[in-house]
Amino acid sequence: LGEAKNLPPYPGPNKMRDCYCTVNLDQEEVFRTKIVEKSLCPFYGEDFYCEIPRSFRHLSFYIFDKDVFRRDSIIGKVAVKKEDLQKYHGRDTWFQFQHVDADSEVQGKVHLELRLSEVITDSGVVCHKLAVRVFECQGLPIVNGQCDPYATVTLLGPSRSEAKKTKVKRKTNNPQFDEVFYFEVCAFHLFYWLACSVPSFFNQNMLLLIDLWNASNLKFGDEFLGEIKFPLKVLRQSSVHKAWYFLLPRDKGSKSTKPDDLGSLRLNIVYTEDHVFPAEYYHPLRDLLLKSADVEPVSASAAHVLGEVCREKQEAAIPLVRLFLHYGKIGPFLSAIANAEVNRTLDPNTIFRGNSLTSKCIDETMKLAGMHYLQVTLKPIIDEICGNHKPCEIDPVKLKDAENLDNNRENLRHYVDRIFTVITNSGVSCPTVMCDIFFSLRESAAKRFQVDHDVRYTAVSSFIFLRFFAPAILSPNLFHLRPHHPDPQTSRTLTLISKTIQTLGSLAKSKSVRFYIEMLVYFSQICFSCKFLDLISSSGRRDHKHIETPIMLKEGFMIKRAQGRNRFGRKNFKKRWFHLTNHEFMYHKNKADRPLCNIPIENILAVEKLEESSFKMKNMFQVIQPERTLYIQANNCVEAKDWIDILTKVSQRNKKRLSMYHPSAYLNGHWLCCKASSDCAAGCSPCTGGLPANIQLDVDGDRETERIYSLFSTYMSKLDKMQEACGSKSVYDGPEQEEYSGFVIDDPQETYKTLKLLAATVHTLEQEHAQYKKDKFMKTKYGSQ
Repeated sequence: LGEAKNLPPYPGPNKMRDCYCTVNLDQEEVFRTKIVEKSLCPFYGEDFYCEIPRSFRHLSFYIFDKDVFRRDSIIGKVAVKKEDLQKYHGRDTWFQFQHVDADSEVQGKVHLELRLSEVITDSGVVCHKLAVRVFECQGLPIVNGQCDPYATVTLLGPSRSEAKKTKVKRKTNNPQFDEVFYFEVCAFHLFYWLACSVPSFFNQNMLLLIDLWNASNLKFGDEFLGEIKFPLKVLRQSSVHKAWYFLLPRDKGSKSTKPDDLGSLRLNIVYTEDHVFPAEYYHPLRDLLLKSADVEPVSASAAHVLGEVCREKQEAAIPLVRLFLHYGKIGPFLSAIANAEVNRTLDPNTIFRGNSLTSKCIDETMKLAGMHYLQVTLKPIIDEICGNHKPCEIDPVKLKDAENLDNNRENLRHYVDRIFTVITNSGVSCPTVMCDIFFSLRESAAKRFQVDHDVRYTAVSSFIFLRFFAPAILSPNLFHLRPHHPDPQTSRTLTLISKTIQTLGSLAKSKSVRFYIEMLVYFSQICFSCKFLDLISSSGRRDHKHIETPIMLKEGFMIKRAQGRNRFGRKNFKKRWFHLTNHEFMYHKNKADRPLCNIPIENILAVEKLEESSFKMKNMFQVIQPERTLYIQANNCVEAKDWIDILTKVSQRNKKRLSMYHPSAYLNGHWLCCKASSDCAAGCSPCTGGLPANIQLDVDGDRETERIYSLFSTYMSKLDKMQEACGSKSVYDGPEQEEYSGFVIDDPQETYKTLKLLAATVHTLEQEHAQYKKDKFMKTKYGSQ
């Protein structure tokens, strides 16, 4: 989310605004930016990433003006339809803000059936009746914390307006109505509806109107949720019409608003959507990929080929790493491709310096496997730097008037000293999988460049310092160390620290880095870095499971239901401040208060979603303990998923973790899900899958294989070109043709075999996807776009 420009000025004398943006799935806020004060062109520069845990229709962005005394006012919004997201994928785009009012805030869809039938009365007269059946609605908005929807069905014509109403469905945004309404139709109207082949007065004006409302007890009346309005000519082809319709905003007739007077917003949206089949569909492709480490040479393997054909190596690295991590084969794979790259490297000073598949895969592995390691090592000191705002500028040209160069130098030296110390003392906490990778890098480099004794250190330091710690210090928000991008002064401080850590960690003599020579003199004991590198690149070392200092992992307000610790206590819902560390999960009345309840991590038996039907509340989950269960409602669907994920991760090694749980609550003497009467009854549904040891990550192997298939399918033309290159090299056995020079092909025959197998498996999956889309289109009919 980049920046906004040309916002309308505030009507007061100041004219400036204090604005922030929210990111929404339909109308549910999932992220919020920082507030930019006193600006009509605020710059945010913030990145947000999430797995989208539910269906949605629009990705929306609202811009608000912060008001201290009153409710924050909405300036405008940008709403991008789900099916249009691909148009803007991966590129900066300016969007105009649109007006926001109650009647334009519409989401959800309704399932209808229209049926025209003949009815013979007792007197023998033939009468035609139109039957309108309202089955259900899905995805209606939550208004003021709840939704009590009902529908009105109206037949509009030149001489009639007949309305009927469904029952109100309480506390649900997915109401099941299944009600039928009948309207009598005269033969004259029927003739025009079904027989006329040209537009007529009647078929243009005879309309069916479906309105959705939220029943309200407030004096302002019921709230409009959306409408459908369409002519009955849909019944010309058949006497029965059944389809889903998206709800639309209220028709304002000739009233219009200017679309260009609210300013605009610059966004860069990256959206991917995967349709994942059951596991058996992916066996051929998955087996081909997982055998990559055993293929000789590794450049002829399926995984290496993916890196060759993708436009960006990062595209290939992300799903490959997750797949190999999931199946416990990341070590052999990275060792194989790293060894191949080292053997192709001519100068030890350039080892692992490029953006190769090896570098990107190791980067991604460190991000996934080392996220908790980063939290433990860097978060406390990063929080302190961002909170204290001490000036650290040591470039005389950039000094502010009130700043002193010596004081700034001392501040910077103090921060670098502390960060370098915590890093070099953190070797015992480095995840085992990272240590195994560093061991193989060190061995390959030392074997390839036997004369250069430092290469065994630089091969490891080029990753752990230059690609892991230094980027996390530079952009702590991207590594979940801080919630937002830091302010300009703090950002400059972090930049100086990051550059110094890079220089120190690379074991360089730094002839060209002007401002860091004093730092290198100060840290002349570079042996500390070497000891640290020796420790993290030692094979067979195990993690210390116990970390003495509690590390804060996540906190925030949520709503919890009383746990019933007192036999006759009220089990009501209250807002509490929740705080999670690697030792315990607790909640307080307010952030600064003493905790009201502490749950040791080892007491968490499972963390699972709670079915909405339990309390008629969305975004709920349950923390299951030996004696009781804590029911919690998060602020939105993304927050709920984040809490479930992180609580599951910290409790994944608990010895008494459950294998079965109850997806609904225990109410009125029985479990709502399985109707068992005992509150101690064993669970009726299997818990979500266990997590791999040493990796605090939950990966869906089938989904990652689907992502890899999608990439192969996208770059099929490059696969074909690679096959041509193999034939060319085999026949001529001479210099590569220029058009094929972008591919690494060490063994044309082996590579060609792999490419043929890949083409066959991708083609089979393409056929399965085509059939799936065809079947889905036939099963689900939409009457509106």
